[in-house]
Amino acid sequence: MVSHVGLSMSLKVSIAGATGWTGKAVAQAVAVAEDMTLASAVSRSTAGQVLRGIGVASDIKMCGSVAEALATPVDVFVDYAGSSTVREHVMMALQKGVNVVVGSSGLTGDDFVEIERLAKEKNLGVIACGNFSITAGLAKHFSLLAAKFLPSWEIIDYASATKLDAPSGTTRELAEAMDKVRQNKLGRPVSEVTGDRTARGAQISGTPVHSLRLPGYSLSFETQFGLPDERLTIRHDAGSSAAPYVDGTLLAIRKASETKGVIRGLDQLMFG
Repeated sequence: MVSHVGLSMSLKVSIAGATGWTGKAVAQAVAVAEDMTLASAVSRSTAGQVLRGIGVASDIKMCGSVAEALATPVDVFVDYAGSSTVREHVMMALQKGVNVVVGSSGLTGDDFVEIERLAKEKNLGVIACGNFSITAGLAKHFSLLAAKFLPSWEIIDYASATKLDAPSGTTRELAEAMDKVRQNKLGRPVSEVTGDRTARGAQISGTPVHSLRLPGYSLSFETQFGLPDERLTIRHDAGSSAAPYVDGTLLAIRKASETKGVIRGLDQLMFG
């Protein structure tokens, strides 16, 4: 297992979801990085095809399963395969003795408790980020800082009309982190609301989270704070490409083998 990597020692990386929107961009970045080697890649729909054929600078063939990909010696496994399989993939990699970077959403707080237990048992690192964008990490950091001074907030997340999960992994991670700063002070408990209480949003760790799913959006989120006669909005917006998520993912790959247990959020890598 790699504990420190310089240019003379290459991290062996496996990527699940390597033909997906973000996974492909990350696979290309890993393939050309001086301190990394793309050891294996997973794509069930294109298994057996060479990555170079889809525009990634690598001559390895894509595997049809994570089990097949992890049969190759790997230092860090990266999951961008999707929410339905992420828990299974993470647990499988840890059982194989491989550090993990999680880019897929879908893991719950209970899932992370179990993942943390196994990671510590295996002396491995798991870095999970609802959003690997540097500016999203800054938005989360600033929201947590603001929560120390402002007692009331709600979160809105925006995504494309076809996004499967709601709320997004980004806003779930943020809401759970906000609860560790202080308890959110709602003007009226949701239990007292008349009409349809679901209109107050999903209640994630004491934070109402509202998910908009419409054409024209890629991924955005905002934390709205309120005080009498004043408001503060901290907002992140992403465009239509996967470029914002590449640098943060590479940072997590480099840090994963130095981690023991679970780190949630790119802000934790940026600010500690």
